Amino acid sequence: MTNGETPARLGRLGRATHPRRPCVLCLPTPIPRAAPASQYQAIAALGAHALPVITTLTVQDNDRVHAVLPVEPELVLLQARVLIEKSCIDAVKIGIPGSAANARAIAQIITELRAARRAACRGEVQTVAADSLAMAASATPVFEQGSADSPQPEAGSPLPADDGWPPGAGFAAPPVVLDPVLASGHGDLLSRDDAVSALAPLLPLVTVLTPNGPEAGALSGVAGPGAEIDPLAHARALRAQGCQHVLITGGHGGGDHVINRWYGPARQQSWSWPRLAGGYHGSGCTLASAVAALLAQGWPVAQALARAQGYTHRALAEAFAIAPGQLIPRR
Repeated sequence: MTNGETPARLGRLGRATHPRRPCVLCLPTPIPRAAPASQYQAIAALGAHALPVITTLTVQDNDRVHAVLPVEPELVLLQARVLIEKSCIDAVKIGIPGSAANARAIAQIITELRAARRAACRGEVQTVAADSLAMAASATPVFEQGSADSPQPEAGSPLPADDGWPPGAGFAAPPVVLDPVLASGHGDLLSRDDAVSALAPLLPLVTVLTPNGPEAGALSGVAGPGAEIDPLAHARALRAQGCQHVLITGGHGGGDHVINRWYGPARQQSWSWPRLAGGYHGSGCTLASAVAALLAQGWPVAQALARAQGYTHRALAEAFAIAPGQLIPRR
């Protein structure tokens, strides 16, 4: 070792003896829930590694959530900082904060993580701590991959990664994917506080938001005749709040096909998938986790969204039962 580099530093730069898998920091992770299994399995299946941070204890089965008990935000911060200090984070996936305090803690962690990435890109050794917030106070997300003006690799090929930095280094900061779960499929509340208000501090930090139709309507705040069925109006409002890319899924709609619509800074696209019968436990988390895993490896947004949807649709089509009620996707 030279130039004062430590084993931890070398590992974070991806120069260890063994190949380093891209890492996705999973914030937050409830225990137990569909989310842990769906996150870990989907992220692993698509070639990345999940680093979980426990935010919530839940009482639930494959159909209902009977109770939600958030952990203290100080513990959320501690878990995340330990992982960030040791591992190089290539993407962040967010689900249920459990409380407004936990959502603020997650926003703080993302700010610190981006500050650490910028320091590392400048060749500085910096630990992640509360002091880094001052340096990152003016930081804003920068994400250009997948826009209409940026060069795209051929289909089937991820962006090339250099030897000295992990695959996600094509991003100015680790991409953040938010699955804005407001309630369970049966309408059970998943936050101690108002779920929409709790997610507000996270929206300006989001690279890709993956709401279903009702979630998009609730988060956008768009009201008026027909607003509940106008995904473009919802997407515009969400992008105005800071979300760079919005993928509104159509599983709650009608018809023989599910239409998923993507709205980005310079591009819009939709995908049509045959509607599958039945209900599925953790389908939204599976999709968001798949997107995060692909972005962590450097895939442009358009390709990451397309591939993640294909993976999720196959997982749902091959779902299995563990009890009466919702099916479990075969991830």
